[in-house]
Amino acid sequence: MTKKGKVIWLTGLSGAGKTTLARRVVSFLKSREHAVIMLDGDELRAIFAQSDSNGSHHSAQKRLELALRYCALCKLLSEQGITVVIATISLFHKVHKWNRLHLPNYIEIYLKVPIEELKRRDPKGIYSSYEAGDTRYVAGIDVAVEEPQSPNLTLSFQSGDTVDKYFDTIIEYILDSEIKYEDITL
Repeated sequence: MTKKGKVIWLTGLSGAGKTTLARRVVSFLKSREHAVIMLDGDELRAIFAQSDSNGSHHSAQKRLELALRYCALCKLLSEQGITVVIATISLFHKVHKWNRLHLPNYIEIYLKVPIEELKRRDPKGIYSSYEAGDTRYVAGIDVAVEEPQSPNLTLSFQSGDTVDKYFDTIIEYILDSEIKYEDITL
């Protein structure tokens, strides 16, 4: 039987650093000859979501529907022995529960960053666009989110923290989990 891959689920609000960290984690895992793929919520939305002019594909219901598709895709890939690193907001208890029930090698990493810091960073201009009245359906602002109840790892932003610090913490956790999972054959 094929050993199932891990699913490393990086979650947090827009601007938390999910994609940046996911890229670094993927690069590290590839250097260790892992079969690994990166999935990014923005790219997946472009593939799976119907584009519309009023932004309703960012509503809570549409976000949940998309997140559950991401879960199924991660399951499909991990069952083929591929480790999936996914960077996605997907802050719904239903999603986290589904993942824990269906993904045996699931690692949930929550990037918890205060909204003030996210607004300061605002790499995609989402928060400033919302404040200008040009955007709606912003997760954590006018779309309610559900923080993970029991993530494997929570990285809470503190002033002065660096991407390197978070990356090192994530890699240490993944390496520790490899020891736990190395004898599992499903």
